[in-house]
Amino acid sequence: MSPTNRTVVVTGIGATTPLGGDVASFWEALVAGKSGVRLLEEEWATDLPVRIAARIAVEPGEIIPRPQARKLDRSAQFALIAAREAWQDAGFTARAGEDTSVNPDRLGTVIASGIGGVTTLLDQYDVLREKGVRRVSPHTVPMLMPNSPAANVGIDLGARAGVHTPVSACASGAEAIGYAIEMIRTGRADVVIAGGTEAAIHPLPIVAFGNMMAMSKNNDDPSGASRPFDTGRDGFVLGEGAGVVILESEEHAKARGARIYVEAVGQGISADSHHITQPEPSGNGIAHALQNLLDSTDLKPAEVVHVNAHATSTPQGDVAEIKALWKVLGDDVEHLAISATKSMTGHLLGGAGGIETVASILALVNRTAPPTINLKDLDPEVNADVVVGEARQLPEGRIAALNDSFGFGGHNVVLAFRTV
Repeated sequence: MSPTNRTVVVTGIGATTPLGGDVASFWEALVAGKSGVRLLEEEWATDLPVRIAARIAVEPGEIIPRPQARKLDRSAQFALIAAREAWQDAGFTARAGEDTSVNPDRLGTVIASGIGGVTTLLDQYDVLREKGVRRVSPHTVPMLMPNSPAANVGIDLGARAGVHTPVSACASGAEAIGYAIEMIRTGRADVVIAGGTEAAIHPLPIVAFGNMMAMSKNNDDPSGASRPFDTGRDGFVLGEGAGVVILESEEHAKARGARIYVEAVGQGISADSHHITQPEPSGNGIAHALQNLLDSTDLKPAEVVHVNAHATSTPQGDVAEIKALWKVLGDDVEHLAISATKSMTGHLLGGAGGIETVASILALVNRTAPPTINLKDLDPEVNADVVVGEARQLPEGRIAALNDSFGFGGHNVVLAFRTV
């Protein structure tokens, strides 16, 4: 097979999320329709207009030793936890080189973050103002760099084929996985650790998003605040965490006897060129991304039976996404089981594409579409089959799923995965 047309597969998955600290607990809670959104109990949140968020279920301090954790921003801690789980899940027993089944020169890392080390930056600025110059951590710069999660994962697992950090707001995690697929398909790497991470639950981002009218202010009902596709939706709920996958060329995976979850079919990317925060309302940009995916792969619309929708619970974005599906897929939309998992996890910004890719893969493997919770009154413009209330079984045979991710700036990414 030509090195520019290699089949890419997923051999490992890892996640730390508001629903669980590993993949198993995350999936169990997702299928059960549990919410990870809680009232913020920190003193700094008392007087904020938005006092809810989806905090991580297992604090990284319970997993990463303190001497290492204090040198890592929270976003990098999440990425490291998810990457290590995915690495082990893929059957690797040590870092590249020490585990001779992977050559470090053929191992890459692509882990994205939409905001990066924002909590480190803001916290250390507070230290500077309140305690003086000498108290600022010497680790501040390597902690706040947006590429810190990718770099630390690359160092930890021994990746030398390239370490990359796409930054495209809430599409970042999905774009990272798409980039990783292309690294393998074009022959740059045999194995790539890819995903997204975010840790931005801090008063400044919360107030800033709130003042944009982008976030739900439903403080009286945290678990019911994220309502994708509902007529009463009033904005997203901020979440935190990371999702990481191990991608491999099919030939490399088979040569080492790896368990294969699904095929990573490919990506479609476009830009709205419309507005810095608002989606193009007709869904044209999203439709172009989906069409690009279909044009560049052998994926057939009839194979797609499930969509993990971006669906953040904002008035314009949720509708534009459905319009785009109809523009490209036409009547095939009628057999799509659409899940909006942000109703449970909140919106992880640059980490969303990572955990939602993990959810999409598990939906195919288990042939189960997770439910969308809090959907009581479907927006009449959402003329599609949304999985509501309870998880739904997906059909037998060779099937595929889409993972949609869109971001401020008009970034659109659609990923596709297929059973093997």
